Amino acid sequence: MAVAPELLRRARLVAQGAGAVPSPCVSVCRMNETTGLCEGGLRTIDEIAAWSALDTERQREVWKLIAGRALTPALSRGERE
Repeated sequence: MAVAPELLRRARLVAQGAGAVPSPCVSVCRMNETTGLCEGGLRTIDEIAAWSALDTERQREVWKLIAGRALTPALSRGERE
């Protein structure tokens, strides 16, 4: 998964910002069977399904999880930890 550096950059911007939180979706709609994460946005299927109903605070929490996943070498390569 080569998306990790870009997701980490975006996660840092979201953490600094105020107001609306952008979706982590980058239109790579493919779930990795090994990690259970979307290959484009490093979200779980539950996080994807709930995204539009989450409040801004919870969306930022999901972005923090994404940042952590992007920093975890195994997950960012599409492997289990």
